[in-house]
Amino acid sequence: MIIKSSDYAISAVTVKQYPEDNLPEIALAGRSNVGKSSLINSLLKRKNLARTSSQPGKTQTLNFYIVNEDFYLVDVPGYGYAKVSRTQRQKFGEMIQDYLETRANLRGLILLVDARHEPTKDDVTMYNYAMTLDLPILVVCTKIDKVKKSQENKVLATLKQKLNLSYDNVEVLTYSSVKKTHVDEAWSWIEQRL
Repeated sequence: MIIKSSDYAISAVTVKQYPEDNLPEIALAGRSNVGKSSLINSLLKRKNLARTSSQPGKTQTLNFYIVNEDFYLVDVPGYGYAKVSRTQRQKFGEMIQDYLETRANLRGLILLVDARHEPTKDDVTMYNYAMTLDLPILVVCTKIDKVKKSQENKVLATLKQKLNLSYDNVEVLTYSSVKKTHVDEAWSWIEQRL
């Protein structure tokens, strides 16, 4: 993918606020602090387009980033962040669910999981939910640069076992925003869905 242009387009919390130009969309989901913003920035070769934060729970809206005026990458609020109130978590859940279940423009879901840890209960729940959406899914194992080379196969084996990754419409990639590991493969998956 040659990136000619990329920009923040809009933030939304309701259907009425979504872009109305009918361009295809790829959503990115994952728990708070898993590296969604870093992945967006590294894919788009931008440093601070998507705001990264050391404080989890910062993304509280659906953030649409337009790429080449052709499609959107959509950053959804992270899940599993304990310091957000239960009411707020429920609102996030409903916002994400409304978007994922009703958005006709949605062409695929990238689900991010942290390579340094086993998938959490929330990761498993999100994956199982994603499987009900009948969307192509790319599971991206982020921060792989923080794992010893000798442990990478173990990380992938654990991921496959915990998430039961045996379905036809699911692909898996390791990824490093720092070392740009598998950036081309991620783009290839995205392009096939557009």
